[in-house]
Amino acid sequence: MRSSVLTANVLTADVLVVGGGLGGVAAALAALREPATTVILTEQYDWLGGQLTSQAVPPDEHWWIEQFGGTASYRALREGIRAYYRERYPLTERARSWRQLNPGAGRVSRLCHEPRVALAVIEAMLAPHRASGRLTVLQPYEPVGADTDGDRVTSVRLRHRDGGGDVTVAAPYVLDATETGDLLPLAGVEYVTGFESQAETGEPHAPAVPQPANMQAVSYCFAVDHVDGDHRIDKPATYAFWRDREPEFWGAKLLSWQAPDPRTLATDTRVFSPNPDDDPHTVNDQRTEAGATDLWLFRRIAARRNFVEGSYASDITLVNWPMIDYFEAPVIDVPDPRARLAEARELSLSALYWMQHEAPRPDGGTGFPNLRLRADIVGNPGGLAQAPYVRESRRIRAERTIVEQDLSMAIRGEHGAVRYDDSVGVGMYRIDLHPSTGGDNYIDVAACPFEIPLGALVPQRVQNLLPASKNIGTTHITNGCYRLHPVEWNIGEVAGALAAYCLRERTTPRAVRNDPVLLNDFQERLHADGVELHWPEITGY
Repeated sequence: MRSSVLTANVLTADVLVVGGGLGGVAAALAALREPATTVILTEQYDWLGGQLTSQAVPPDEHWWIEQFGGTASYRALREGIRAYYRERYPLTERARSWRQLNPGAGRVSRLCHEPRVALAVIEAMLAPHRASGRLTVLQPYEPVGADTDGDRVTSVRLRHRDGGGDVTVAAPYVLDATETGDLLPLAGVEYVTGFESQAETGEPHAPAVPQPANMQAVSYCFAVDHVDGDHRIDKPATYAFWRDREPEFWGAKLLSWQAPDPRTLATDTRVFSPNPDDDPHTVNDQRTEAGATDLWLFRRIAARRNFVEGSYASDITLVNWPMIDYFEAPVIDVPDPRARLAEARELSLSALYWMQHEAPRPDGGTGFPNLRLRADIVGNPGGLAQAPYVRESRRIRAERTIVEQDLSMAIRGEHGAVRYDDSVGVGMYRIDLHPSTGGDNYIDVAACPFEIPLGALVPQRVQNLLPASKNIGTTHITNGCYRLHPVEWNIGEVAGALAAYCLRERTTPRAVRNDPVLLNDFQERLHADGVELHWPEITGY
């Protein structure tokens, strides 16, 4: 197989992975399992890892993740994070001996942690391949063009984010692991955005007509602690707009402790009390309680009581709360997405300013001046996460589209989710749609533990481009449960493994999906590498 070399101003490799988020990293690692395969991995931000690092979102995971329901390599990532804390952080003896260590004791997940720790583990996982010369990482680069020959993508042009010039990469297989499916329009790949119509999908929650510009909110997350001193930020330029913003379906002002309950849609009041005297070893049962009522605990990434006394002056919590959901306008396929993202950043900064200056306190006062923005935690001098948290991507027109009827508990009931003959992984999360740019409230639907069909990774026409992130053949609705950390990793891992398998066997993704012999062989290889293809008998939530 070819090496990563520069030939006539074109860099070449066996597999090009564009986008270094969780799907992209998993894809690169999987492709590199095949001996002699070379990979070029690109990323536009300073950190690899996407939603886990540059977007600063602690893992959103299902209840059983510690036992099953994720790939072996994803579990290695999780255990690597715990090992990093045990080896390098001043944990208490109780925390250090806790097998299922949760450094932040956040309510959203069994493993809440600082994004920089995940980055260190990801870099360690990639390091041997970089040293061998089989993996080249181009950073910070973003795709700006693609060349095609019929139904094949021949090369991708990448531009250095900071003005370092363009690089062209050619590869037999190109994987789109970008957060918003950026390669799809560049390469002319058929795709959809937003809501499909009920006539097309038959989904109970779909609208009567398609709404391609109606997409889930994006969010700029940030980390805060609560320490002595006045840490109030300057007033954002658009603060007055956001302070007075009262969405029609919200039931309160956006900048408030009130927000719709995702499951009931009733306006609910959240609790905000920094540094509570809680036991960090308490485990939240996500099946019955989402954990979002207490905002400080919800996505806490450092629980001070997990560390030797005096190590942390305060807990550190990650703000990914309803008030920072930007659903004013889409950021995909619009004339000026950078302007929309700038508005999203202003919303997040306005939320912080409101909390520091005007938010009601439990003691009857207003404002939390001791609330400190932790820019160092997210690796960005501006204070907010390096990248927006993107919940919804462009999605390929796939050989198989996953629809609500495949996995909704209300529809499937005791039968469980549809079992796919071409399953290449599993996942579990409620169908969790945040408010969207069309003015829709939450859609939060109980789901059955589901499978990932290979057909959802195979474009209807293009031969050698594979989705490796949130851009597979889901609908707007089913994207709500296929977008989370372990599922994105599983998707990327399968895409990378499929590209390497096709190179080795001199076949195509479409042939693998549709030839029973090839499909069985590929599934057996995935299983041998620790990819679970089916669930045990369990009930969703």
